[in-house]
Amino acid sequence: QVQLVESGGRLVQAGGSLRLSCAASGRTFSDYAMGWFRQAPGKEREFVAGFSRSRSSTRYADFVKGRFTVSVGNAENTVYLQMNSLRPEDTAVYYCAGGGRHYFRTPTRMDEYDYWGQGTQVTVSS
Repeated sequence: QVQLVESGGRLVQAGGSLRLSCAASGRTFSDYAMGWFRQAPGKEREFVAGFSRSRSSTRYADFVKGRFTVSVGNAENTVYLQMNSLRPEDTAVYYCAGGGRHYFRTPTRMDEYDYWGQGTQVTVSS
């Protein structure tokens, strides 16, 4: 089992950048597909970005393409979400998640992930 802890969320002005981190304890990420989700007030949690267990597939939601980049550290125990050109509509709690059921495909549904962090708040002011 792996425990996930997100960090890096804070208040930032529109157009700014943030890098979120997701640290693993218990195990590394090497056996898991990893994803970032977000949940804004009054809205459902939605997929943002992620990569497959094989690391051969990376997917992004259309609303972050060209602005956000997901990556994994060399030791496979930290996953990052680099967020550039932030907009007020990016304001949400951001969660990282790990799942092991698919090897080549990047899962995008919440029920495809088994492990979740507690979330980190990102607030983008206009």
